[in-house]
Amino acid sequence: MAIWDKFLGGWGRPGTQQLDFGGASGAVELTKRHPTFSLTKQGAVTGNLRVNLSWRMRTSSDFGERPSLSEGLRHPLRKFRPEMVQSQGPAFVNVDLDLACMYELADGSKGVVQPLGSIMGSLNSPPYVKLSGDDRFGSGSGETIYVNMDHHAQIKRLLIFVYIYDGTPAFDRTHAMVTLYPGNGPRIEIALHERAPEARSCAVVMLENNKGEVTLRREMKYVYGFQAELDRLYGWGLQWGRGYKTKV
Repeated sequence: MAIWDKFLGGWGRPGTQQLDFGGASGAVELTKRHPTFSLTKQGAVTGNLRVNLSWRMRTSSDFGERPSLSEGLRHPLRKFRPEMVQSQGPAFVNVDLDLACMYELADGSKGVVQPLGSIMGSLNSPPYVKLSGDDRFGSGSGETIYVNMDHHAQIKRLLIFVYIYDGTPAFDRTHAMVTLYPGNGPRIEIALHERAPEARSCAVVMLENNKGEVTLRREMKYVYGFQAELDRLYGWGLQWGRGYKTKV
């Protein structure tokens, strides 16, 4: 192997790998270039699929952070972009990110599982999707949704999304990650790093059952409204009303 092959990893030559692997951890990263992953081909359509949202607030030092070496190789022109400068004043705010899921089952029934309204779902009966709880402060464990893949034949599609419940729209002030842990195979990571300062909701990933093959597809579509706007974008057809959380 030539020395350039070691550094460039065979760039420019056709290859079979269709996913971005996150280094030694063995995680799969869904990206714009490689947005899909087949759970069926991975043999991960049994047991529970765990979907976790974790986040932390960005600090002042984060706004001057430099890209890693791997990011530099993947995006060589990024280093020429001007760095973001954090404005003075009350720039850092607490953000309450919520993890949620719109579901459509094979029998046509539709709904949502979300912290708002305490619609926590059910794992062993329809919709076979359950939210573990509501993390309002960005703790290390974050929020988790479980999908019972033993009933994948009854699931037509699931849209995993994140929204800011209250306060200033501030996706650009958080480090957020949605990580999926299938019953078999590597974990799948989707970073919410595309800055959309005014957005309040983000469609992150779609799970679809198409003629028996269950796949994940990266969405990463930010909208400036809440669940109803995501509903219109994906044609779910649910009725929405204003909801509130109980005070902590």
